[in-house]
Amino acid sequence: MWHVNSENREITEGSRNSLKSKFIGLVYADQNRSAKVRNTLDRLLAGVSADGVALNIGAGSTKYQNVVNLDIGYAPGVNIVGHGVELPFQDNSVELVIMQEVLEHIADFSSMLNEIWRVLKQGGKLYCQVPFQIGFHPGPKDYWRFSRQALEYIFSKPGWELDTIDTSLGHGSGFYRIAVEFFAVTFSCVSQSTYKPTKALFALFLYPLKWFDLISDRSLEKDRIPGGYFCVARKILTSEV
Repeated sequence: MWHVNSENREITEGSRNSLKSKFIGLVYADQNRSAKVRNTLDRLLAGVSADGVALNIGAGSTKYQNVVNLDIGYAPGVNIVGHGVELPFQDNSVELVIMQEVLEHIADFSSMLNEIWRVLKQGGKLYCQVPFQIGFHPGPKDYWRFSRQALEYIFSKPGWELDTIDTSLGHGSGFYRIAVEFFAVTFSCVSQSTYKPTKALFALFLYPLKWFDLISDRSLEKDRIPGGYFCVARKILTSEV
């Protein structure tokens, strides 16, 4: 089910623009701001034609110019409210679909990918960004983690051609995410109320671990504990496979 958010109403409690969400986006979960991610998305968005449609599924508060935003709830900037399993677009009508940290929250993500394939134009592209080393984060559910081989397998199926695959975050961020959760969970054994403040404290204290991402690509073992991956897959007709 879906409907257009014509009112573009704001939500207060739990809003993605809250102080908590800003802290998470700037400090802990800053994967969307990595140089690789920004450069790849800039290139893809620049390739959308003037009258073309680009869709961001699970957009949240993310804002890209001339992009239609879809999310499961009302938020500033969300144009369509829905779950992404049924998209309000005609077949072969969308040039670019963006999904950042969405696939892990979808139990039957194959159905969603089939729906994305339906609305993409021939040669249209899907930017898919997923986590690998990250703690459990229901939003509202959390089902999956993805390795490089997982993405290669998913997009080796008929109808897709994998153009690009790379780490969105390196081994520093992978270790950082697990280390922050380790200390937060440990302190929560004393009192559950300490989990969130401890997590925030160690998110700041351990932040320098992320700087090791700068050397991740030098190692042939970079796929051991990266924070996550992104890929760009192109829609092709099954007759081309």
